[in-house]
Amino acid sequence: MTPDILVIDDDPAILMTVADILRDEGYAVRTAAGGMEGLAAIDDHRPALILLDMRMPVLDGWGVARALRDRGVTVPLVVMTAAQDMRWGQEIGAAHTLAKPFDLLDLLTVVEQIVAR
Repeated sequence: MTPDILVIDDDPAILMTVADILRDEGYAVRTAAGGMEGLAAIDDHRPALILLDMRMPVLDGWGVARALRDRGVTVPLVVMTAAQDMRWGQEIGAAHTLAKPFDLLDLLTVVEQIVAR
């Protein structure tokens, strides 16, 4: 069975690029253009992994992580952020943090390691 990955990012270029790369590697990928859309997607079908942007309007990555905890949803998170502060992933209990712009090989390596667990 192919692991289902949810990518949540408000930047359409990043969303499309990451989704396309993961699909090319054989993953089932769903996308959400923001935190609210991401939570709705999680309610519809729980993914094996969430790639999460932290800085988004309306509902940011911290809000998504808090909502998941409040709902008792435990899904590994990989934070994707352009911020200098890489502690944000630790703040929300993420499995890993990727600094934007990230190397695509690094993305694939992190995804492979986490879904293999």
